[in-house]
Amino acid sequence: MKIGIYGGAFNPPHLGHITAARAVSGLLKLDKLLIIPTGRPPHKTLPPGSPSSDQRLEMTRLAMEETGLGDRAEVLDLEVRREGSSYTSDTLALLREQYPEDELWLLVGTDMFLTLHTWHEPERILSLAGVAAFGRSEADSQALFSAQRDRLCRRFPQARIFTLSIPGVVDVSSTDLRERLAGGEGGALLAPAVYGYILREGLYGTKADLKRLPLEQLRPVALSCLNHRRIPHVLGTEQEAVRLAERWGADAEKARRAALLHDCTKKLGLPEQLALAERFHVPLDEMERREIKLLHAKTGAGIAETVFGTDQEVTGAIRWHTTGRGNMTLLEKVIYLADYIEPNRDFPGVEELRRACYRDLDEGLLLGLEMTVREMESRNAPIHPKTLEARDALKGQR
Repeated sequence: MKIGIYGGAFNPPHLGHITAARAVSGLLKLDKLLIIPTGRPPHKTLPPGSPSSDQRLEMTRLAMEETGLGDRAEVLDLEVRREGSSYTSDTLALLREQYPEDELWLLVGTDMFLTLHTWHEPERILSLAGVAAFGRSEADSQALFSAQRDRLCRRFPQARIFTLSIPGVVDVSSTDLRERLAGGEGGALLAPAVYGYILREGLYGTKADLKRLPLEQLRPVALSCLNHRRIPHVLGTEQEAVRLAERWGADAEKARRAALLHDCTKKLGLPEQLALAERFHVPLDEMERREIKLLHAKTGAGIAETVFGTDQEVTGAIRWHTTGRGNMTLLEKVIYLADYIEPNRDFPGVEELRRACYRDLDEGLLLGLEMTVREMESRNAPIHPKTLEARDALKGQR
């Protein structure tokens, strides 16, 4: 197996890192890419006010989900958990123990490659892994890399060095980016979820008011709360919610906000969910305490209201998007159904349900509730009383 090792401060991880990781993985035909944020860089001091190691680790995880490499890319906390300086030679030695039979390649950009001979234990580094150095263009690579490649090969005859150009890499200065973020700019140079995390945590001098976020900032902040695989669903729900709102006369902006935040606690485990419910004084029934699929709607509503300042209409739409309830508001119906029929959903009967929702909203809602009840009955699973209440209320109106 051919394994790439890509380290750095990732302060913050930006589109340059993402495009480099994607391109080098493809050019080298890597089977696996290990991304390792530095704990304490030995060659430089992190600027004052930098995020914590855990924050850089989380941002790197969010960024590398955008590489499109899926399970082939893995972000490791190997260096941020290690005390003292983060020496590459120590990291490679640990990885060599873990992957004794595999082909290791250390991925480095131009600046790092040109100074590699000054690193701690360069001979050990070159004995443990090959070095793949990448530049932005052929001219860049040839002009800057040839002399260094010859120098390293003369000094360390065992060295395996491969240089390549990747013109598609986005050229970003981390220093410049941090300054731009402090000035309210620079978001376009980051993966949306990373930018949202920075705003949510108030990093790099950003001062977003989470209770008054404009939609263009709420969207990345909401995405930063999600597992990567859930992002298409949430964006699809937003898209569907707007269409339904415009079709039936609901407030489209409120529909967007509710859709973006409806799964904001979905990735959390049951203990974390219960802790949030206690923290935000969210009332729960016994079924909700046991079923995380039900619980996330309640804790999500609590977060939406308390952290993001949503009004009662939006909060209610999030609270009831999983179970429904009797006599639902228009926005509650829109979000319940948008979550159900968004474009990424694919299950038997979904096309019939979509047609019903645009023909008559209550007809669609009743059909969706009945489909849920049938599914739960087929699995011998308990049905929440609010779902039955919602179905029966609609039946009584028809």
